[in-house]
Amino acid sequence: MTRRFTALAALAVVCAAVEVVAGRGMSPGVVWDVLNGGGDATERHILFQLRLPRLLVALGAGACLAVAGLVLQSALRNPLAGPEVTGVTPGAVLGAVTATALGLAGWDSPLAVVLAACAGGCAGAALLWLLAGRGRGDPAQTAVHGVLVSAVLGGLTAMVLLVEPGELGSVVQWLVGTTEGRVWEHWHLLWPWALVWGVAAWLLAGPLTLLRCGDDIALAAGLSARRARTLALTCAVALTAGAVAAVGALGFIGLLVPHLAVAVFGADLRRSLPGAALTGAVVVCGADAAAQLSSRLLATALDSGRLTLPVGALTACLGAALLLLVVRRTPSRTF
Repeated sequence: MTRRFTALAALAVVCAAVEVVAGRGMSPGVVWDVLNGGGDATERHILFQLRLPRLLVALGAGACLAVAGLVLQSALRNPLAGPEVTGVTPGAVLGAVTATALGLAGWDSPLAVVLAACAGGCAGAALLWLLAGRGRGDPAQTAVHGVLVSAVLGGLTAMVLLVEPGELGSVVQWLVGTTEGRVWEHWHLLWPWALVWGVAAWLLAGPLTLLRCGDDIALAAGLSARRARTLALTCAVALTAGAVAAVGALGFIGLLVPHLAVAVFGADLRRSLPGAALTGAVVVCGADAAAQLSSRLLATALDSGRLTLPVGALTACLGAALLLLVVRRTPSRTF
């Protein structure tokens, strides 16, 4: 197990190094020169004020989404439960877009955007809580109501776009998910939130393990299944809200990465939760590096001076393809 964590940490370092040198404007040699104390003021600004915070935000958001997904899948006993099932992802997007449309926030005010997204995410979770009613402890009912809440919030986001068509760029960035333009303020807002709720998720490893075995076994062990599930959902809501507030809605990270983490680190949540955090960080960081490299190649091929592929578009495409492959290879499995 130690070797697996070490290998994954080494892979994270490799992905981080690739992402630092993958962007436009600086060659690997220039990056190395700046890290050794050289380079001009512009090159130092690009590396230390743009690329490093973008790298850290990608790592933190990936860790948050992966842990949130594993917590949800364990609490709801549903292998296809992702952060979207709580209504937090579309709620956070709606909050950020609405605040931007009203002129209360913008990409140049990270704190206001984060606060608006967190407020929207909490509102989405509260709406799910109200709709679920007495069936909050039922995993199937919670999942169904979560899908309905997500659909409603997505429709409200579309209505905001109709009212303020000038916010199309903001809507697309939040719906797809991107790490572009992230600065140190985003990171300073994300890492304390991720640390607190990540530790809370790890402390819930024991109750979550019992919930995975079923409510009857949890009750026989003296655990209040409803209370434990409520705490787990609260933790997943908070982690998802923080990630979405920082980078938008990255598709399939919270759905597929937990399965990979369990396959690598086993079913013991005391190991698989930290493993999911590290795996999610690696996946998002690697996807962001691949998106930057793809943007450069597409810009060259299409002779376009400015072409950016959002990391969320890449994770959505690859995640959908991977999910389809898994379902087709295991047709007899009940999801």
